[in-house]
Amino acid sequence: IRTMASSKTAGRVLLPPTISPVRYDLKFTPDFENFTFAGVTTIELTTSADVSGNDIKMHAKELCFASASYVVKGGEGEGNEAEEIRVNLKATTVTFGFGSSLPANATLILTIQYTGFLNNQMAGFYRSSYTDIHGESKIMASTQFESLDARRAFPCWDEPACKAIFRVTLTVPKDLDAFSNMPELSNKTLAGGKKKELTFLDTPVMSTYLVAFCIGEFDYVQAQTSHGVMVRVYTPPGKSETGLFALDCATKSLDAYDDFFGIPYPLPKLDMVAIPEFAAGAMENWGLVTYREVELLIDPTKASSNQKQRVCTVVTHELAHQWFGNLVTMTWWDDLWLNEGFASWAENWAADVLFPNWSMWDQFTTGHLSAALRLDALKSSHPIQVPINHAEEVEEVFDAISYCKGGSVVKMIRAVLGMKAFQSGLGEYMKKHAYGNTETTDLWQAWEESSGMPVQEMMASWTEQMGFPLVTVTGEKWEDDKVTLTLEQEWFLSDGSPLSAEDKEKKWCIPLLTCTAEGTQQDIIFMREKSATVTIPLSSKDGWVKLNAGQDVPIRVKLTSKMIERLGLGIQSKTLPPADRAALLTDSYALVKAGKMEPESLIKLLSNYIDEDSYIVWCGIADILGGLDAVMSDDPAMGKNFKDLARKIVLGLYTKVGWEGKSTDGHLDTLLRGMMIGLLSVFCYDDDAVAAEASRRFALFQQNHEDMKSLPSDMRSSVFKIVLKNGGAQEYQEVKAYFGQASDNAERKHVLGSLGHTSDPNLKLSVLEWTISGEIKLQDFFYPMGSVRSSSREARDIAWTFFKNNFKAIKAMIGNANASLMDAAIVSCGGGFCSDEKANEIEEFFKANPVPRSSRKIQQTLEGMRTNAKFLALLQKSDLANDAFWSSL
Repeated sequence: IRTMASSKTAGRVLLPPTISPVRYDLKFTPDFENFTFAGVTTIELTTSADVSGNDIKMHAKELCFASASYVVKGGEGEGNEAEEIRVNLKATTVTFGFGSSLPANATLILTIQYTGFLNNQMAGFYRSSYTDIHGESKIMASTQFESLDARRAFPCWDEPACKAIFRVTLTVPKDLDAFSNMPELSNKTLAGGKKKELTFLDTPVMSTYLVAFCIGEFDYVQAQTSHGVMVRVYTPPGKSETGLFALDCATKSLDAYDDFFGIPYPLPKLDMVAIPEFAAGAMENWGLVTYREVELLIDPTKASSNQKQRVCTVVTHELAHQWFGNLVTMTWWDDLWLNEGFASWAENWAADVLFPNWSMWDQFTTGHLSAALRLDALKSSHPIQVPINHAEEVEEVFDAISYCKGGSVVKMIRAVLGMKAFQSGLGEYMKKHAYGNTETTDLWQAWEESSGMPVQEMMASWTEQMGFPLVTVTGEKWEDDKVTLTLEQEWFLSDGSPLSAEDKEKKWCIPLLTCTAEGTQQDIIFMREKSATVTIPLSSKDGWVKLNAGQDVPIRVKLTSKMIERLGLGIQSKTLPPADRAALLTDSYALVKAGKMEPESLIKLLSNYIDEDSYIVWCGIADILGGLDAVMSDDPAMGKNFKDLARKIVLGLYTKVGWEGKSTDGHLDTLLRGMMIGLLSVFCYDDDAVAAEASRRFALFQQNHEDMKSLPSDMRSSVFKIVLKNGGAQEYQEVKAYFGQASDNAERKHVLGSLGHTSDPNLKLSVLEWTISGEIKLQDFFYPMGSVRSSSREARDIAWTFFKNNFKAIKAMIGNANASLMDAAIVSCGGGFCSDEKANEIEEFFKANPVPRSSRKIQQTLEGMRTNAKFLALLQKSDLANDAFWSSL
């Protein structure tokens, strides 16, 4: 029986704790003609001593109930039929009212008969369409229950702490495959010979959001891990070879996690399945992980390095959840970060074990950490541990805070505790709480015990308050063999707006990690107060020092001009490691944007990177070039001067890297070339040599789409963009035609992400109309919107006007699907503006046309816009507004 801890649960909307489920027997018979299903749910319940009244209340959504009755387990007498069935649409609950009071301290067997809908909203028990090997359109069915959609498939206690055992039975057409979380228990053909009934073994005790089943036609590849777990990857028929790369990642990472946690994978098998229509990237259902096709299937002949890395990290992320999330689950959604933050750290840990030459931890700093700092510098951000009363609110926190800041905080803890205490603490946490539920404090306690450090006190400032600090060097004393620095911390806001007296008092417990040319200092100092002094040994009198070595702490750092000058040597000689070289730039850019550093010094700092050839550092440079371009393009004269400089920087990389891959290229070299061609498509598409080469490669590709030498996948979308920007209707038709000819979704995505870059405004509008025509899957419809909006300054208005004019159609199309789809449409059509007027217009539009499930995303988008408007005004007051400044560079 669940108990309620008073203060934390005050305000939470939960089902009464006096009735608890122990076990569910679930039976489903889908009807693929009428898109419905018949369901019978039998639940074993226990009642507490203080149960009262005649009602049993559960979660249910979009279900039609025929009957409900219970018997007392082990008791005599008749079944009790429900006399009334009350459905509350707003609360998504059903209440069964019985003729007499429920018995206390009893075990009841409740049986419910109902029907439901096989919807097309990618939520609950839903249908997807796919094309079979004969080119015929077919329907399959699968599930997506996180966060609150198990209730769309069966009546239940749809709260993560209400764990129970589940047995699933599916009655399906005889020629279809079906599978669930557990292996089959029985498979019998029914009378008439057209249907079969499959029953699966009982699951371990687990939360409702992790139940899953799939029905359709599949091929598969399988392998056994060294520790004896059978792993299968299910693919569309005729495409089993596309599952081999993910299968290899899965078997190796499952063994790695077994060893890391010290607890073997708890289920007898692990299936991974590609679903043709899927709202998120993937879902960690226990023993049956579901994926978007592009996040699981790799065409061995076509796949880009980017796609391989993406598939690997999505697989390692979902498999980390099999322990962190599935075996041990957060008690309530306010600790969602325990699931997602840890999995975001672990996906990189496991990918690094599998592919050490991918430099995953360096990539983490320009990927996850950058995304976290971007969002968390807004006033519309939220703490990692975010209070949630109505479970629906959780949809808004599947964001860069829960995932990326969560992962960054875990990376910081690992740096502070050291791997040994970090790992042994996790192992104890897993053993102690297996099959149970936890809160953040349980994890802190485990690490306190393994390390002897005050983890709770150190971490509260990072997870319980939103935002992060700026550490400013306010004093420096350089000597021949050491430097003494005075530091201050304050809350960092992206637009640099003044802090209130109360906000000025915000403090974080900051681990100060430093590095010099000799490497990272071993001892860590904690900055708990507003200011601190540190002394760092130097090996030479002109030595340099970098704060936040390895970017292990989610902070921004403001250095003195002398420190930046000395670091110039470390940048040019590359003795400063790549993640730190990138961070110098990205921190400087954020400081300029917040009005805390002169724009001129950022542009001059950039010139230290003329010989830069590290992919990691170029991730930082590309982010800054993109950010500055988005803002400066609103001022035509300054925009042109900036584009000329950016072009010079990018063409410098172009001469180093070139179009052709080399036999000596590693994974990061290939990623760098792909990124470089992406930058060419933005800044140098009208360069004669670039345009001619893109055109030549595109012509060869048109002759043979399988020609991976002329147009490798890593550069496909970028070459499409260059050709579209320089071309007209013919090129537009040629690129669009490939959408219908491409063999898989990864290839189709090249079209979706580039088509909006056509130079013709009328064709841009055609692209937008295509997004709502029904020809593009709901999961992908927003990609072409984003490609139009990001293609030029004028195109932003085209995209936003289209969104306003077609808002009703878009809303109807998305309906009750995952809120992330509307978020994506809003950002794809309405993001990217740099003026207060536009922000006000968009704000007014959503006041008149509210989208409550996207309100946080709208606030964040508006704040980003207003920050950019402020940034543009700041740049217009600086030397960057003068042609003379640019010609002096």
